[in-house]
Amino acid sequence: MRYRSIALLSYFLTLHGAAAQSAAAIAYAPTLQPCPVGTTLVREVGVDAHTQPLSFHEADYVSERRSRILPGAWAKYLRNVQANIPAVLPQYVDAILLGSFGKDAFPTLGIATSGGGHRAAIFGAGVLNALDGRNKTSVRAGTGGLLQTATYLSGLSGGSWLVASLAQADFPPLPDLVFGPADADGRGFGGWITQIDVLQPGDAIVTAAFVGELIEEVALKRAAGFPLTITDVWGRALARHFVNGTTASDLLDPALPHGAGTTMSSIANVSTFAARTQPFPIFVTDSLTSRTQGAVVTEPGNAVPLNSPIYEFNVFEMGSFDPMLGAFTPTKFLGSPNESVCATGFDQVSFIEGMSSDLFNEFNVSADALAASSIGPIITALQTLFSQAGIRLDAAEVPNPFFGVSSATFPDSDQKLLALVDGGEDGEVTPFQPLLVKARGVDTVVAIDAVRDLPADTVENWTNGSSLIATQHRIGLFPSSYSFPPVPSSATTFVAKNLTRRPTFFGCNSPPSRGDPLVIYLANGGPPLGEPPLTNTSTSQLQYPPEQVQAMLNEVFDIATQGIPIRTHGAEAKDPLWPACLACAVVDRSRRALGIARSGVCNTCLERYCWS
Repeated sequence: MRYRSIALLSYFLTLHGAAAQSAAAIAYAPTLQPCPVGTTLVREVGVDAHTQPLSFHEADYVSERRSRILPGAWAKYLRNVQANIPAVLPQYVDAILLGSFGKDAFPTLGIATSGGGHRAAIFGAGVLNALDGRNKTSVRAGTGGLLQTATYLSGLSGGSWLVASLAQADFPPLPDLVFGPADADGRGFGGWITQIDVLQPGDAIVTAAFVGELIEEVALKRAAGFPLTITDVWGRALARHFVNGTTASDLLDPALPHGAGTTMSSIANVSTFAARTQPFPIFVTDSLTSRTQGAVVTEPGNAVPLNSPIYEFNVFEMGSFDPMLGAFTPTKFLGSPNESVCATGFDQVSFIEGMSSDLFNEFNVSADALAASSIGPIITALQTLFSQAGIRLDAAEVPNPFFGVSSATFPDSDQKLLALVDGGEDGEVTPFQPLLVKARGVDTVVAIDAVRDLPADTVENWTNGSSLIATQHRIGLFPSSYSFPPVPSSATTFVAKNLTRRPTFFGCNSPPSRGDPLVIYLANGGPPLGEPPLTNTSTSQLQYPPEQVQAMLNEVFDIATQGIPIRTHGAEAKDPLWPACLACAVVDRSRRALGIARSGVCNTCLERYCWS
């Protein structure tokens, strides 16, 4: 890769003065230095899903968490369930969760939280809060503590805002994450600050100054020779809400870094990550491949073909287990030109949040449509300031660490840059992909589906199951690499059977030979218990008053704890057995592996909640 001179920086400084060298601009710009001795920038994992290895660091994290953290977490969760159900769990549930069969018999639980902008972030936070053992209300509902047992937590688009903010903020309780702790001081996490619009924080004059500030913060990155795109600016706007370092009172303060310099790889130093007490976070993006090789397999209405590589980012690596690539690069050294000169600081958390939620290519049907979109003011400013620089306006660009790798199958093997966009643009708005990797051994997935991005599943912005259908179709393209339980083949069936309006279990009776996880599906398919609809807001809504957020969180709590409602005195009420049924589903793959037959309340539960 050729890194360009600092002429662009001089040009920018001429226009905007020394403010371009703000603390944020300096902290955001990647730097180059000699690579540490022994650095390898590409780890090839091969194409055989059954032999692909995890990175040493991830495997170590998962192993330590299983040994040191999960025994206590599963025991606490079990106590919460037992104390809040009018039934007795089968003995095998107790035995599995208390470790009587050893730590290897614990369920390997993954939680996937979907895209959908702020709506998805809020919906996902509401579900996680209902599963959080630190929430006394969740404990009394019999669902609290399950979050602490999860091995993996994946997110894309709005779900990535939730997962990334949670991980880098040291895994606080969900209300503190969303609203900020009472003692927020600007150095730690100040909450999502939903009352201030992400892109238009004030009137026209304030917004224009804000946009100028964002562009100043990213200019040094371009000056250092790295690709600069609309996603950098979008990410810097998101940073005010989803990265440490901003409160509502100082969001417009240009002297603060506003999360610049907070990198994905630096999460390794966060105390809860170092102690292995938070689930391992993973983020998903889709790719706009060059398509110089292979056929394009399209899904109607989706911008990205299902057979495009899906990339994942975690604290240690970025890459893909997909069989057309099967390779990873260290997250810390993203953007590096070679194994002698390494880049650091490219893996900004805000940039990865921006990549995973970059839908701007869907607006790019014409120059006028792009200019009229929510990022129109940013585009105008970029085109004015960088008119000769070739700034990409519809996707993120990442120097391709896999240039020349798997040239026979990888469609971007001949591309210097990867073009990355919202992780749900192939229709898979719930990020199952990382949780289906054989090497991770995830046997149970809690899938949080907060509605497809643009366009929405239904005209009322309710989920209709399309995301699961898209995942099923993609797995059909790679049957030797991934397994996924059978789901209805049409959205009509999801809606007609009310599978999106109540918890549904998929894969209950799949034979072991399929190797698929059991999916516990919690969807934003309609309001619970006769309540008014509050959670079907638009993906394009970028500002929420705190009272609206709280009302949505309250409603999501009911969605996550209602089970299949029962009729009591002519009205709907929560299923008192739902906590037991959830626990039965969580242990079901472990039960099967141990050769134990279902019994007792678990028989009743799975007959009621499983889709066949």
